[in-house]
Amino acid sequence: MPKLPECVHCQFYSHDPHIICAVHPAGVNGNTCIDFREDPNAEPVELWEPEGATYYNGELVVQPRQRWTPEEQLELLDTHPMFTGKCPQCGYEFDRDYTSRVHWDCPECGFLDDSV
Repeated sequence: MPKLPECVHCQFYSHDPHIICAVHPAGVNGNTCIDFREDPNAEPVELWEPEGATYYNGELVVQPRQRWTPEEQLELLDTHPMFTGKCPQCGYEFDRDYTSRVHWDCPECGFLDDSV
């Protein structure tokens, strides 16, 4: 018997394993029911989720701890040669061929990229 997730919150839901509701005893033939009426006595759906976690497809997924604070992330975007194309110490301009570059060590001043 096709039962929709919102059936348990409908005032016509029978709470019977053999009959889904008073209007559609065998269930509906689709993804929606035109006769759905919110049951005023139904338990409210809890929308709470813990801090640092999110629900994806009904499964609770805990977000990993961030390596850097938001301020450190912004500083990295403003100063790292990957984003600026320049050495943060001396201003040396790196070649724009950095699609495969892993290290951003400056040949002019000796700046070493330790972020990787």
